[in-house]
Amino acid sequence: MAANSEPAQNKGEVLSHIVSVGSRTDIDAHQVDLTALASHEVALEDVASGLSSDQKYYVLKRLHFEGLETLDELPVAATFMLEKVSSMSIEESLEVLKKYLKEHDDDVNIPTEEYDFIEKLYNMAPDELARAKFTEKDSLSAVNEKGIAQQTIEKGSSSDLITSTSDEEAGHYEIFDWDLQIRTEAVMIAYHSPYPEVRSVTNPYDDTQLPAETIRVYILGIIWTAVGTFINQFFAERQPGISLGAPVVQLLLYPSGELLARILPKRKIKLWRWSIDLNPGPWNYKEQMLSTIFYSISAGTPYVSYNIHVQRLPHYYNNQWAGWGYQILLILATNFMGFGFAGILRKFAVYPVRAMWPTILPTLALNRALLQPEKKANINGWTISRYSFFFIAFSGSFLYFWFPNYLFEALSYFNWISWIAPDNFHLNIVTGFVGGLGLNPIPTFDWNIINWNLALTVPFYSQVNQYIGTLIGFICIIGVYYSNYLWSAYLPINTSTLYNNKGQRYDVNEVVNERSLFDAAKYEVVGPPFYSAANLIVYGSFIALYPFAIIYEVALNYKPMWLALKNLGSSFRNFRRSTFEGFDDPHTVMMRNYKEVADWVFLVVLVIAIVFAIICVKVYPAETPVWGIFFALGINFVFLIPLTAILSTTGWTFGLNVLVQIITGYAIPGNGLALNFIKALGYNINGQAQNYITDQKMAHYVKIPPRSLFRCQMLSLFLSSFIALAVMNFMIDNVDNYCTPQSNQKFFCPSSNVFFSASVLWGVIGPRKVFGGLYPILQWCFLLGALLPIPCILFKKYGPKKIAKYFQPTLIIGGMLIYAPYNLSYYTAGLYASFAFMFVIRKRYEAWWEKYNYVLSGALDAGVAFSSIIIFFSVQYNEKPLSWWGNNVSFQGFEGGYGRQRLMNVTEEAPEGYFGPRIGHFP
Repeated sequence: MAANSEPAQNKGEVLSHIVSVGSRTDIDAHQVDLTALASHEVALEDVASGLSSDQKYYVLKRLHFEGLETLDELPVAATFMLEKVSSMSIEESLEVLKKYLKEHDDDVNIPTEEYDFIEKLYNMAPDELARAKFTEKDSLSAVNEKGIAQQTIEKGSSSDLITSTSDEEAGHYEIFDWDLQIRTEAVMIAYHSPYPEVRSVTNPYDDTQLPAETIRVYILGIIWTAVGTFINQFFAERQPGISLGAPVVQLLLYPSGELLARILPKRKIKLWRWSIDLNPGPWNYKEQMLSTIFYSISAGTPYVSYNIHVQRLPHYYNNQWAGWGYQILLILATNFMGFGFAGILRKFAVYPVRAMWPTILPTLALNRALLQPEKKANINGWTISRYSFFFIAFSGSFLYFWFPNYLFEALSYFNWISWIAPDNFHLNIVTGFVGGLGLNPIPTFDWNIINWNLALTVPFYSQVNQYIGTLIGFICIIGVYYSNYLWSAYLPINTSTLYNNKGQRYDVNEVVNERSLFDAAKYEVVGPPFYSAANLIVYGSFIALYPFAIIYEVALNYKPMWLALKNLGSSFRNFRRSTFEGFDDPHTVMMRNYKEVADWVFLVVLVIAIVFAIICVKVYPAETPVWGIFFALGINFVFLIPLTAILSTTGWTFGLNVLVQIITGYAIPGNGLALNFIKALGYNINGQAQNYITDQKMAHYVKIPPRSLFRCQMLSLFLSSFIALAVMNFMIDNVDNYCTPQSNQKFFCPSSNVFFSASVLWGVIGPRKVFGGLYPILQWCFLLGALLPIPCILFKKYGPKKIAKYFQPTLIIGGMLIYAPYNLSYYTAGLYASFAFMFVIRKRYEAWWEKYNYVLSGALDAGVAFSSIIIFFSVQYNEKPLSWWGNNVSFQGFEGGYGRQRLMNVTEEAPEGYFGPRIGHFP
């Protein structure tokens, strides 16, 4: 039955399922009953009785519902927001906008034109209201001039909205009806989100009746966590890596959930005090998201996999005592320490509005596309649904990836400049994809590389800042290499591998004793290890980044950080105090419907993890003092807040690994094992805490009950830890040439190589020798990092606002970290894609971008992941190479490891046949 033919007396009842009385801070004001609404249709004429037809059209246009094919069946979100605009007062609107302007003044994720428009609206009250008071005729004329449809709704008719050519021409930011527009902007902020990205993937309401934590979630979560952990750990050390990300598993969870909803018996079973409904109705979007989070909490490979590789593999430390007992304690300690810290971080990175978390938006978009029905609409000429769009893009990505990954590999490593002269050393170190620095305007046609820095997810300003850093790093590396600074010209230009003074791979077993501790006598024969030019720049940048980030971020964000710290202290003093206290954004208000997880619960998890770590170092010959564990905890407590603040707003972060290894190297000299253990804690607490916080933010946006989320996260993490260990040990024991350059399946282990190199230089050799004699320049990077924030902060505060707003020096320094072993080629193509989608399309076609952008990103990722798995097991694992020009051309000459590989020849040009400090004078 159409809405406009429904008995009039029922229309009030229909709207009662959508709108509740109360202010924006009342929980009831954000609730709807989706089940009750399923049998009703609401037309535009039925809602927002306080608004004229033209005003309703404007609101729909502003909310990007202008493409609806019919106005007789409005989406719930459109009905909800129209009613809120109709009922919100001017006084409340001004209050909302005043707070918005204060809190988002320097927010880089707020579109400048949108902020300026809201500021203009606010400043017109009340003195300039007369200028904005148009008659309805004038208002209508102004709207039409900007491309918004003028239509009259007649009872019983269906109206189609006319879509303007682009959002820039839509008249969003022209004031023609001050009263309407200020209420519209205030409602978008007070009942949804100030960010277009968030509005595109979330709902402005919640249905508390929808079940979330069901037996179906646990069945699917356990199954896909097992499968995904296996795949991700299996491919973790491939270069480039392949992973089964959360968007991919979402795709598989959807039909799996629908299947369980069909086959499970519709009955309840009694277990002690609990009644469990085996099949509580249709598979819904909250179940889908919770099962996705169940998987995603363990989707990333555990950081301690590097510890285990480095300790067990013969060409590293060859510690065969590091068996299952040691590995279990190590992985549980590191994983659950991060989980314990996640409870602390909620007040900094989940509840604040500015903690937008751009990296999770594709996952939310896909969840919305799969489970939440949408009304037919025409968006910039596109009428396809998100669901259909996803599968078309997924299918194309799945089929296409066979070309760059197997049939025509030159499309992946498109080092076409090297083809001109594959043996030209100078050309190749500058432009080479495999062994060079990757300066190539067209470097790849492989989505797996294009999306290396999340091209359709990370904001464009973040991409630009990072790319500037990569260019600065490129120039610095060239300068260091061609000047043979610190003997770098005797080595390959861009590698994380350590070399001895004869230019050969450094063997740590030649300088340690049977306990893997530094042996001075052996060292005097072999000498210190040496870094490549790229690795020198990376480490210098890392060292400068730590003091820079802490000073810069705290100086600019000290007020919210201090407020959150005060709230944290209050919550520990009063365990009954709500963790939501002090936060009144719409999503946090909606979450108050559900029982919280107290801070002390996370504290208990943290204490248990610490006990595991202490047992680990006491029972096994890890050569690590107990105080090192508490050092790792302390340094994370200091740095975790600013680092998470950076990640939650920019989509980029960095770890504490370098800082931890330098301090540990000073405190425990000559001990690579202790450095590895403490570094695993120091980095993994940070990495895992941010991982868990990411999932908590997703649950926050979708309104998953916190206690349900906690239980799923704990179980998922426990299961995945054991599965990951099994896969690691299988790979070490069964894959030929694993973690060596000779691997035929690209298992070059770039991350484990970096981890090993760091443990040798900073652990076995130690920072005293590095800073004191081998690379003294690096110690000055601390001072440089401490001084650079001063001009950057001044520019940020007093520079031209349009430039200073997007100036992110932390990201610029971070861009210099990509080298050794990656290079510019991994960023360039992604920058093009980011410019197209995250800047041009987002600005000109915001409605299209909101509907399709994140769905496209998830679909392309899913296609690559599924395709790569099939390709690997069908034609690569059993070595069925396809040899022809298209697969061989990228690996000719220099790029294939043939011919001249270094600027200077050690045997012919180094004095006495070796470089570096003279024998007998090693640092």
